[in-house]
Amino acid sequence: MRVDPRLERRVADLLARYGWRVQRTVDGRPNPAHLWEDDTGFAGRYAALRRLTLVTPQAAYVLEALARQALHLHGDFAEVGVYQGGTARLLADVAQPAGRALHLFDTFAGMPPVDAARDLHREGDFADTSLAAVEALLSDRPCAQVHPGVFPGTAAGLEDRRFALVHVDVDIYPSVRDACEFFHPRLVPGGFLVVDDYGWTSCPGARAAVDEYFAGRPECPVYLPTGQALVVRLP
Repeated sequence: MRVDPRLERRVADLLARYGWRVQRTVDGRPNPAHLWEDDTGFAGRYAALRRLTLVTPQAAYVLEALARQALHLHGDFAEVGVYQGGTARLLADVAQPAGRALHLFDTFAGMPPVDAARDLHREGDFADTSLAAVEALLSDRPCAQVHPGVFPGTAAGLEDRRFALVHVDVDIYPSVRDACEFFHPRLVPGGFLVVDDYGWTSCPGARAAVDEYFAGRPECPVYLPTGQALVVRLP
């Protein structure tokens, strides 16, 4: 039986008011497909790191795909906001076979000072990590270079590097703004800047930082249904 699409939309809108979402299926399978579940290779890789990241499987799937695409560009990889190392491991597994350097930035002591007018998180949040644990996780991935401390001070000496992929997962306005200011000018043409927290209502400062930085610039942050924002560096 074919459902009237206008009726389907009305029902979906009504359910959405109460936090429910309609999922279309074909032969009992989600439509559109959940490729992050159907891809057994990725599903296994994500399962191995699931306890080490707060990034959703959908967002991690997008990040890994962009990392593989970025291998066709010149430049290093970077991640700001490593936490317990889950997505760092995912990126390292792409970067290592290609001989691509991966630069990792985190305080490993929780969030630095926040902007109280823009951020909901507080200084010291996400302190349940350690430099030693992340270094142990990446001990078989020498492509990963860890820069502990408060960014962007920890990027000293990397000013002349160029980047093909940068993953920003820091939740708060000052850190997202600093990441945009440091990395955007150093992205190679066609390079990717991925901001994980852009669409999360718990991280309003992240979106504000991205929107303010790119206002008046030629790049337009593309909002993805995963909550990420994707910026592609224009020539």
